[in-house]
Amino acid sequence: MKAISFDTTNALCGSILTAVGLFFAWQSFGLEIGTAFRMGPGYFPLLLSAVLTLLGVVILVQSARVHGEPMGPIAIRGMFFILPAPIFFGLTVRGLGFVPAVFLTSLIACFASHRMKPLWAIAVSLGLAIFSVVVFSYGLNLPFERFGPWARF
Repeated sequence: MKAISFDTTNALCGSILTAVGLFFAWQSFGLEIGTAFRMGPGYFPLLLSAVLTLLGVVILVQSARVHGEPMGPIAIRGMFFILPAPIFFGLTVRGLGFVPAVFLTSLIACFASHRMKPLWAIAVSLGLAIFSVVVFSYGLNLPFERFGPWARF
């Protein structure tokens, strides 16, 4: 009889997804679920957590069947630039306004990769800021200040 061996990367990811899905399913039972025709506030979170749990179980089962590459080193630089970027956006969007906050947030996130050149990072950030203004301000007509009190011209 052959011993079961797991691909550690997929087993870890599947376990985490399953655990998070089960946690949110458990939390959604504290809200009124309702029915499919009269959904309560806990219906959609329960549905999403069921999908997340199912995906986690599928990945966990696949980890026993398929062996992938070993887990590589943890990208510390990526964590130091990607994780603070949305926090920076949340703290500065009211003071700086939408355009400078999006530009600076994407500029911070660009440097998570060691291959990103400064000129290319500025171009990507500028493009994302312009795209965001076109979509959210002109396309969707969302009521926000493009430039806040800290960045008045």
